[in-house]
Amino acid sequence: MAASIELRLTLSVCLVFISGFSSVSALIEGLYCGTQSCYDVLGVSRDAGKAEIGRAYRQLARRYHPDRYQPGESDDSRETAQQKFLLVATAYETLKDEELRKDYDYMLEHPEKYYSHYYTYYRRRLAPKVDVRIVILVTICAVSLFQYYSWWSSYTEAINYLMTVPKYRIQATELAKQQGLLNKTKEKGKNRRSKEEIREEEEQIIRDIIKNKIDIKGGYQKPNISDILLCKIILFPYHLCTYVAWNCSWFYRFTIRGEEYGDEEKLYIIRRYMKMSQAQFDSLDNSLVETFLKQQLWIKENYEAKPEVIIPRPTEEEQEEEMKMKMATDPRWKRYRRWMKSEGPGRITFADD
Repeated sequence: MAASIELRLTLSVCLVFISGFSSVSALIEGLYCGTQSCYDVLGVSRDAGKAEIGRAYRQLARRYHPDRYQPGESDDSRETAQQKFLLVATAYETLKDEELRKDYDYMLEHPEKYYSHYYTYYRRRLAPKVDVRIVILVTICAVSLFQYYSWWSSYTEAINYLMTVPKYRIQATELAKQQGLLNKTKEKGKNRRSKEEIREEEEQIIRDIIKNKIDIKGGYQKPNISDILLCKIILFPYHLCTYVAWNCSWFYRFTIRGEEYGDEEKLYIIRRYMKMSQAQFDSLDNSLVETFLKQQLWIKENYEAKPEVIIPRPTEEEQEEEMKMKMATDPRWKRYRRWMKSEGPGRITFADD
């Protein structure tokens, strides 16, 4: 009987010691309010609501706020009052947030999960405050706007260059005259315009004809809004389904049924052999594409037997025109021409003896 009583007393002492150790170890230095309970710091119970927590914080904040500190009103120094205010603010920030308070209560109830509490605490503190999805969306929109603006700049640059090429300019002028756009009678009286206004209108007419009649392909083609990054992401499911359906149709038509290739399919195979994009292939001359079809280059043996099938380099005239365009648009060349005109070696100067 005495042995059983002694055993019970021993177990009771062990339980009291373990419970006391758990309550102490539940408060971890460096997490939340440190070794002090956030509820005790604010003087509220664990069942306190947000309103009660807010009232307790405001009372303590008025007492310990550095701006309200008056020497002599309390036994605390300015530094001690500031530390207490920071502790009160930390306790309030911890308990006013429902998710953060839930993590704190879980730490008090499960002190044995030491490393898990560290991970939960710092994950919330270091997590970005802004939604990552919003950041990604804004980045995609910015890249799409820059992409569209860059394409428009390239297209405008190509149109400006074509306006300076005599061949295209003469053709556009003749077409404008045939349509009666440049044969308008001059206005008289108040409606009479200056020569500069007439010249600007004629230039705009020629520009519009070049835009509508010349199909620019490749890197300088007219931008299409469906080609920007944002639209491609939005239309990705549609393009994916189209791609899968196209491949299934190709396999069924030409592998299972054994149909003959049409011109479109032949050009597709040739383009794949040449490892070119659709825009690059579309920029090739039509006569060159006809040559590919005549040589039956969609047959792999024929393509491999003609290693000289290379995209022809531009002629000297085309290279010269391209160089003139670059020199006309490059600001460095403009500065160089101004320097040659005003201070270059052709200017007569006199040197002192």
